[in-house]
Amino acid sequence: MSGEEGVFLGLGANLGNRAANLRMALRYVSSLARVDAVSSLYETAPVGSHHQPDFYNAVCRVATGLSPEALLDYLKRVEFEIGRRPAPHWAPRPIDLDVLLYGERVVETDRLIVPHPRLAERAFVLVPLAEIAPDARHPVLGKTAGEMLASLGERELAGITKVESPGWERDAET
Repeated sequence: MSGEEGVFLGLGANLGNRAANLRMALRYVSSLARVDAVSSLYETAPVGSHHQPDFYNAVCRVATGLSPEALLDYLKRVEFEIGRRPAPHWAPRPIDLDVLLYGERVVETDRLIVPHPRLAERAFVLVPLAEIAPDARHPVLGKTAGEMLASLGERELAGITKVESPGWERDAET
């Protein structure tokens, strides 16, 4: 479809049935965008406040004709539908959806910054991103997902465990 751009979304959940919440989010996203790839499912330690359950994380690549802001609005509605409510920063959540990369675009508004401002330092995003798109390039840093991942140390990579291989999103229960 013309006008579509490749977008990478980060998905995370650490409350409720984490895998089911991520599957539900992918179903919602696929109703508005074409999901081209989904990474393996990873369990990761929380960042920020460590006194909460571990996360399940994944990354998907979608093609959409939506503007970055319209996509953000839709993702916020999906989060609400799955049960996310306003809470303090770093609080546990049933779903977290982030726009990581939006083609080669750089977006800076009051509501949205793309590429995601902490993308290059977050192993829980870089591991699944590099799995499905090692050559995806950060338009500001000029580095690929694989290069950004390779620059992380063992400390940043500790605590990331593959839970399910690609295809987990089609399973009935995890």
